[in-house]
Parts: sequence; C-alpha cells; structure tokens
Amino acid sequence: MRIALFTETFLPRVDGVTNTLCRLLDHLAACGHDSLLFAPAGAPSTYARTRIIGLNGWPLPAYRDFKIISPFLHACVGDAVHDFQPDLVHTLNPITLGLAAIRHARQLGVPAVASYHTDVPGFMTRWGYRLPARVMAAWLRLVHNQADLNLCPSLVTLAHLKTQGYQRLGLWGRGVDTVLFHPNKRSAQWRARLSHDLPVHPGDLGDPGDRGKLLLLFVGRLSHEKRVHWLRPIFDTIPNVRLAIVGDGPARPALERLFADTPTTFMGVLRGEDLAHAYATVDAFVFPSPNETLGNVVLEAMASGLPVIAPRSGGLLDHAIDGETALLFSPEDQNDFKQAVRRLWAQPDLAERLGQTGRARVEHRSWAAVLDGLLNQYAALITMRRAHPFRIPAAQQAFLGY
Repeated sequence: MRIALFTETFLPRVDGVTNTLCRLLDHLAACGHDSLLFAPAGAPSTYARTRIIGLNGWPLPAYRDFKIISPFLHACVGDAVHDFQPDLVHTLNPITLGLAAIRHARQLGVPAVASYHTDVPGFMTRWGYRLPARVMAAWLRLVHNQADLNLCPSLVTLAHLKTQGYQRLGLWGRGVDTVLFHPNKRSAQWRARLSHDLPVHPGDLGDPGDRGKLLLLFVGRLSHEKRVHWLRPIFDTIPNVRLAIVGDGPARPALERLFADTPTTFMGVLRGEDLAHAYATVDAFVFPSPNETLGNVVLEAMASGLPVIAPRSGGLLDHAIDGETALLFSPEDQNDFKQAVRRLWAQPDLAERLGQTGRARVEHRSWAAVLDGLLNQYAALITMRRAHPFRIPAAQQAFLGY
C-alpha cells in the first residue's frame, strides 16, 4: 500500500500523537509499505523509510511548539500528494491541515481516514473558555465527518464522540512494548537518580510499602492541562514521599518553582531503556490528567508492574479499572486524589496486587498486533473505494475549498 499521512504535530515535539505516529511509520516500513508524511516545519526530513515534507505555520502563543498550518496556502502539498499517488490518506488529529488531507483524498478518489487523539474542547472548557470550546467541538466534528472512517483510541472515547454526532467511527487502540517495559528493569542506581539522591539500601526495591521511601512517578508532557500541579499537596499528606517527573513542555519552569522546596526530581524527556528503568524502579504511577483519550503512559506503567492512580474519566478507563489495575479518583476532587495516594501508601499488599493485575491485563497488547489491525482497516477501505467510487457532494466540495 501507498499511504499519505498528515499530522498537526511531530518531532521534535514529543507527545502521544508523535509517539503513536512514529510507531506507525516504523511498522509501515517493516511491512514494506510506502508512505509520505506532511508535518510542521522543523521535523526531520525522513523517519524510518518515510519522506517528510515540512510545512510552515503559525505557533500558538501558549504553545510555541504547536503550529497552526493553513490547509490552502501550500501548493507543494498538492504536487507532492499527486506525484505520490497514494492508495489512502490518513490525517492524525485534524484541526486545520487535516482539511487539506481530506481534500486531496477526494480529488484523487482514494479513502480518507481521520484519527482522533486529543480532547481539545475538553481542555478548553477546563481552562474556562466555554464558548470557544463549543465552537472548536463543532469544527472538529465537521472536519471529522468529511472522512470515510474516524478512528478512536479507546472505546470510552468512541462512545463519547458518538454522542457528539461523529459519524463512521471505528477503534484504533494502542499497543505497548511489554519487553521494553517490564518489572525486571528495576535498578538501584535508577532509584537513587529518581528519588532526589535518597540513599539506596538493600531491600529498597520491590517494597512499595516502605513508608519511609515512597517514590512516585509522573510521565507526560508538562503542560497546564496535565494538572501536574495537583501532585504538590501530596508532600503535605504523606511523610518522606519522593516524586520523579519525566517529560518536558511549556509548564516546566512554573512547575520547577512550585516543587522547589520538595524532594522532586525533574528528569526531562527519557526514552527507551532509560524510560523503562524509570517506570520499573518507582513504587506507583500518578497521573492526574482528566481529559485523556487513552493515555499511552498508563499502558507503559501497567506493563512495568506499577499500581496506577488516575482520574475516573477519559479513555484510560478502557484499562485503568478501579480496584483491579488502578485506584481511581473523582476527576474534579483533589482531596479524593490525595486520599487515593495515601491509601496506596498505607496498603502495600494492594499496591502489589494492582501492579501484578495491570501487567497481566496489557501483556498481550503488542504494537505489531494493533498496527496490523490498522493496516487491515486500510486495506478494507481501499477495496471498498475501488469497488464503489465516491462522488463528492456539492456541499462537501464547498467546505473543502474546491
């Protein structure tokens, strides 16, 4: 197959969309498929076997590494897409550039797939921008409903979008590398690095109930919507707790000031074996973000054998099951969050059981199986479109800018 992909975000920005897309590009290359990617300027010129065309855009004031790209001003897009002659076009997290993806798919008579990754209206509502959030929700629904198939990362997100009027919905779940992320990656040296130079003693590891050395971990993008600041009151609730924060983003300077008087270690972005060691070495994974459409990091934490503390909301509920693989708290109740952490601290047997059950739940969710399923959906759409050519309604032509 020949797949043209459009993304509103890519390397060097690191987030869930980027990580998932990198997995997809690796898989396309490994399976011998040809692919072309359109991404914001600043991305590498190639990734795996995929050629990348960078497009200029306008950075958002609050998120300088996220660019709004016009769907109409890049003549090179049309030339490159038509030269490439894709069998299918896939746009990830379409906001503006996604319109160009669907327009060119229609011009070529090939299927258009859109995948939903980020609950942008939910974040905007949480920031207090209720009217703009409603406008954004209507816009995203309008864009997605131009596509032949809209893929959701979780069953919870799929059900939510269905109530919002999204059409032609399907599931594209996420995998996890259970060989890389594994409990056997525990390391005394990494515990010392993560726990603010806490001395390492025999028996520290594998004992999440040691109340003198509770080590918590957050992994994710450091931005306002992740609510990392909710972790600060934990230090006033549990004695001798330590926190490691893995990731980077626009909120990092403010968070470093907020946690300056606490034993918190900011590790920056970790990848590969370093990230695996970080997960496996701590005692629990804390994730206060309430608007996740899935939460890849939750799967990685489970694969690493960690008990998870997360809000009772969003797509992570596909895997974070209260009392079985996680402790869930009311998403708007910060005291409930603190009590969940305290409960885990006080019950080491519960922490161990949650970690073991979480590992068992994700043990067979390989990326290869998940991405093979996606390629099967691609192939079915291509076959269907060839058998039933698509005629573009006049209203859709006008919206797509014909």
